[in-house]
Amino acid sequence: MMSNIDIFMCPSCKGDLEVTNDGINCLSCHNIYRIENDIPLLFCPNEWDDSKRDATEVVKEFYENSPFPNYEDVENIGGLVQKAQRTFFANLLNEQVPFNIRVLEVGCGTGQMSNFLGVAHRTIFGADLCLNSLKLGQEFKEKNSLERVGFYQMNLFKPIFKEESFPLVICNGVLHHTSDPYAGFQSISKLVKKGGYILVGLYNEYGRLITDIRRIIFKISDDRFKFLDPRLRGQDRGEAKKASWFADQYKHPNELKHTIGEILRWFSETGFDFVYGIPNPKAFQTFKLNDSIFKKHPHGNRLDHFMTQFGLFLKGSKEGGFFIMIGKKKV
Repeated sequence: MMSNIDIFMCPSCKGDLEVTNDGINCLSCHNIYRIENDIPLLFCPNEWDDSKRDATEVVKEFYENSPFPNYEDVENIGGLVQKAQRTFFANLLNEQVPFNIRVLEVGCGTGQMSNFLGVAHRTIFGADLCLNSLKLGQEFKEKNSLERVGFYQMNLFKPIFKEESFPLVICNGVLHHTSDPYAGFQSISKLVKKGGYILVGLYNEYGRLITDIRRIIFKISDDRFKFLDPRLRGQDRGEAKKASWFADQYKHPNELKHTIGEILRWFSETGFDFVYGIPNPKAFQTFKLNDSIFKKHPHGNRLDHFMTQFGLFLKGSKEGGFFIMIGKKKV
C-alpha cells in the first residue's frame, strides 16, 4: 500500500491517506483505519436509507463463517499453479493479462486468483469485505513471498481506490450477491482507466435453473441427495472443499441472477464496449483456447442470446449457470 499510496483514498470522504505506525490516517476527515495481519481494514458501511435493502452485513457474516474457495491441498505456489492450470479461465487470464500492470480483483474471497496472477510480474490488489477470507489469502501470500500482492478489506459500494486507477478490474462471482448489482457495477467501473477493461462473472437467469431446483430439493429433504450435484459426488476434491462449494451454491443468503442482454445494457450505460463473453453471446461461436479475450468480438442479437443461454441451462447441472462478460472503457 505504501508504494502505491497515490491510488488510495478514504472510503468515507475520498480524502488522501497516509500509513503510520498507528494505522492508516485520512488527511481530510482524520478517520483512522486499523491494520490486522498486515491487511488494511478499510471497510466502510453503506449509508442507504431504510427504503433500500442492504444485504452487505448478511453476506459478510456468511463468508466470515464459510470462506470460499477453500485452500485445501494448496500449500505453495506449485500447488496453486497446478490447480489453476486445471481451470481454463485462470490459465487464459494468466496468459493474456500483461505483466507490469496494476490489477484489481474486487470480491477476491480467499485470494486464490489474486495470488495466482501475482506469481507473474504484476501488481495485484485483492479486495473483499470478509476478513477471514482475506486472512487465508494473506497467509498464503506471506508463506510464498508474493511481494506484489496486497489484500484489503473493502466495501465495493465504498471503494478505497481513486477513479481510473486500474487498466483491469476483475469482479468474478460477486455482484449477484449484493443488494444492488448494477449500482455495484457502476461503483467499480469508475476504477477502470479509459481504454482499460472490466471483467464480471455472474449467475445467469436461465443457466441457474437446475441449481435452483436442487436447492429446493436440499431444503425440503434436510440436505439429503447431495449426489445430485456432480461436484459433490466427485472424488477429485476433499470434504472441506465440498462443504465450501455446497455452502456457496445452496446456502447463500442473497443471490440474484442476470442475463446477457442486461449486462450489455450495463456496459452501454456506463461507457463500455462489449469485448468478449464466456460463453460467447454470439450463438454457435464456440470458445477456443487461443481466443483473444481482450479483442473485440460481436455480441450477437436476442436470438443469439437465447440460444447461448439455453446452452447454459443445459450445462448448468455442472457449472452452476455462470457466465463472464468483458468490456472495454471508451476513451
